[in-house]
Amino acid sequence: MRIDVVTLFPELVRSVARYGVTARAAERGVFTLATWDPRDETTDVHRTVDDRPFGGGPGMVMKVQPVRAALRRAAAAAPRGSRRIFLSPQGRPLTQRALAGFARAPGLILLAGRYEGIDERVLEGEIDEEWSLGDYVLSGGELAAMAVIDGVARLLPGGLGHEQSAAADTFSEDLLEGPQYTRPEEIDGRRVPRVLVSGDHGAVERWRRKQALGRTWLRRPDLLEGRALTAHDRQLLEEFVAEHRGGAAVPDSEM
Repeated sequence: MRIDVVTLFPELVRSVARYGVTARAAERGVFTLATWDPRDETTDVHRTVDDRPFGGGPGMVMKVQPVRAALRRAAAAAPRGSRRIFLSPQGRPLTQRALAGFARAPGLILLAGRYEGIDERVLEGEIDEEWSLGDYVLSGGELAAMAVIDGVARLLPGGLGHEQSAAADTFSEDLLEGPQYTRPEEIDGRRVPRVLVSGDHGAVERWRRKQALGRTWLRRPDLLEGRALTAHDRQLLEEFVAEHRGGAAVPDSEM
């Protein structure tokens, strides 16, 4: 996959492909990253990309010409059908499902804004969709773009070292991931759940599924609203709720 980012801070964005999972994915050719600086599209000696907003008010607004020119250069280099995305607090909340959709696209063109915003005419003419990391404001869209790159890279074929890692991630099916443990088996008097060292793979999978459902019920019940659970999942969730409320003993195999 090819990902293009229009940004005033290209070095910041490119750093996402220098560390960890995304670095390894980039080295393997799982995705390529290109950046486009609107300052390169300016014609004045100061390389001006912003101006005062019409109607007054604080701050500056990114100008149409340099941003639009950078977007169009990115689009000319990107695969046909690439999704043009503006990272904005006014966009739809970014979800794992959205990232999975991005990973299926031919390419992504991400626009990272700065200052008080971008002239609306750029968004009307050059952008397909807006997405947000959440209901808060950052200094610019670069961190959001980097989050999208990281989230998409791990979903691409070859993006992770283990093919099942992405499938087990939190939110992979709108559920939170259950607790994880590693050696030693006991520390400060707290032991790893016995089922995880039992060697019974069926019991381990059942425990993990119950923990995922239960943790979602505890921490993000909104994710379960309207969700059609299978009979098996309903039973697991009922067991978790009863155990959590003290209505039933925790099975010895799970202690």
